[in-house]
Formats: sequence, C-alpha cells, structure tokens
Amino acid sequence: MTVLAARTHDTVTFHAVELLKEASALTRSGIDIISLGVGEPDFTAAPRVVTGLDSAARAGKSGYSPPAGLPELREAIANFYTNQLGARVDPARVIVTSGASGALLLAAMALINPGDEVLMPDPCYPPNRNFVGAAGGTTKLIPTSADTRFQLSAADIASHWGPQTRGVLIASPSNPTGTSITREELNRIFKEVRARHGFVMMDEIYLSLSYDGAPQSALALDDDIIILNSFSKYFNMTGWRLGWMIVPHHLVAPIEKMAASLAICAPTLAQYGALECFHPESLAIYETRREAFRQRRDYLVPALESLGITVPVMPDGAFYVYADISAHASDSSAFSAALLHGARVAAVAGLDFGPAHAAHTMRFAYTTSLERLQEAIHRIKGFLS
Repeated sequence: MTVLAARTHDTVTFHAVELLKEASALTRSGIDIISLGVGEPDFTAAPRVVTGLDSAARAGKSGYSPPAGLPELREAIANFYTNQLGARVDPARVIVTSGASGALLLAAMALINPGDEVLMPDPCYPPNRNFVGAAGGTTKLIPTSADTRFQLSAADIASHWGPQTRGVLIASPSNPTGTSITREELNRIFKEVRARHGFVMMDEIYLSLSYDGAPQSALALDDDIIILNSFSKYFNMTGWRLGWMIVPHHLVAPIEKMAASLAICAPTLAQYGALECFHPESLAIYETRREAFRQRRDYLVPALESLGITVPVMPDGAFYVYADISAHASDSSAFSAALLHGARVAAVAGLDFGPAHAAHTMRFAYTTSLERLQEAIHRIKGFLS
C-alpha cells in the first residue's frame, strides 16, 4: 500500500462538511432536514452577475486570465473598498484567487516556513489550521472567552508570542461566533505584531455582513496587513469559487509568481460575472439581503435563548450564532447528532472550531428563510420537551 504523507493524518477534519454529507443523505432518503449547519447563503448570485457570466461565455471569453485576475475586476474590488469599506486601495495590490481558500493558500505559502507558528483564536474556522499546516507551519490556538467576544486581544498576542511565532490569523466578523474585533483592539493587536516584526492575515470574508454601523476594513488602520476576502458570502456566490487578497506592494510579485504555477488563474468566466457585483443594481440587492440576515439573527438569538440554549455574545456580523447548549447536554457532538435525527435540524458541534469550548457549544447558521428558522425552533422545542 502506498505510504501517505504525514500531513494527510495531521489535516483537521471539517466536521461541518461531514454533517452536510449526513444531512444530504437523509434528505435524499425523503426526510425533510432544516440545515443550520453549513455556512452557505440560501440566496444565489444576483441576476446581473448571472447575465455577465452568460454574456462572457457566449463571447468566448473563457480562456486563461492573468494570474492576478482581470485588471478591470481588480480595479472594481479596489473601488469597492474605497466606496463601501472606508479604505483606499491601489488596484495593483489586489490579487483575485480561486475563493478565499486560494487566497489563504497563497498567503500561507508566501509567509510561512516549515516550523513557523501562527497564532489563532479558539474558536476559529477549522480549515485555517490546514492551510498553515500545508505550508509546513503549526497553529497555536489561544482559548478566548465571551469577555473578549471570543476574539484574540493584544494581551493574548503579547503573552503567547514565542520564539517560533511568525504571525497571527484573525477574522472580523468571525466564523463561528459572528463577532467583530473593536477598532481600538485591532489597533493594539497590529502594534503588538509590528513590534515583533510579524505578519497579520486578516479574514474580512464577512465584513460586508456587519449589522452594527457601516463596515470598515482593517486596512484603514494598517496598510501593511494581508486581507483575505471572498465573493461567497456577501455576494452569494459560494460555488463560483472566487475570492481575493489585498497585500502590501512588495508581496504582489512573489504571490503572483506562485499563483501562476499553483492555480494559473481564478475561473475566468466567474470573474466576468463578478464584475456585475459592483453595479448599483446588484449592490442594492445585496443590501436588501443583508437586512434579511439581520432580521433572521434578531429572531433566532432570542428564540434559542427561550429554549435554554444561551448565546454568550450577540453576533454583530456574518450569519452564525455561537451558542451554549450545556443546559441540555455535556457533549455537543452527541447533541448535534440527536438534533439531526430527532428534530431533523442540522447544526454544527463545537468540536469543529477548537477544543476550548467544544463540549458545550454549537454553531447555528441562519442561512435559511425566516419561516424555516421558525420551523426549526418548533422542532427543537418539541425535541427538548
């Protein structure tokens, strides 16, 4: 038998995907499952985006694009930051990637040497650890609490930075918690990392799905960080596999060189479609959908609380509720399985996001209609009683 590389054993299992597979199998067997599991919007691409891709396909624009992306798309993304996210960005610093996953891979390959350590909060998005591992690095998970909104603080970084630490990977708003880091704390974090000559990878995938005030990119505070973003969440284009990164000027050439070999380019037709994301008509649709997500959050949080499933911190972004189920169970994985088969509701156990709170937490994604959320709460209530 062929001997596998060690990294195949070290790769962290993405339990949300395993849950999706099990829920999908039940659905195919004729059982109605309400999925609050995988973080995929129930909305799909805006009409102009679909038309843009179709027009490009009919015009034969399906060849390779430049490794860093279509120039006009890079410019559109830069303008989006200037007009919507409060940070002026040179289009030359934008690199279009095959999803945010492609951006994470390129950032890890560019910044991490074998043996380097990267600090991340516990809880965090599980595949992030795998990208660090793919580059030969290791992850140090730092337990967080509701007191810091389940986010890293500058004090955490100062106390946990070690001889092998190379940088930090943080997300605001976060998956799985839906919480953001305050501007003041971000500033302190950046100063701590700069003082140690490290890097900051900043996941802003959910930034445009912020509900408390106008979203503002961390680039407005520090221009020397690596921004990771995606068309999947706010723009509702998960399967289009399109994302981007914004990097300091000195990183553009080496990352573009790697992108040319590792991916050649992001999907070209998807890029032509994505140009229409920034049309005023499309942006109006996305803002309407953002408000729909807010309404779902405002229903789901108190509804869960009424069932004894507590929410330690109100999410201010993304589309997740990170909840404490300890009033009902001491093993969230077993409770997740029981909900799936007993209530026909899929929600992700805390184990997916790190060990610190794994036993007593779950993530509920409000990525389905308000009516389906209401039915999910009805089913959970019946199951618990």
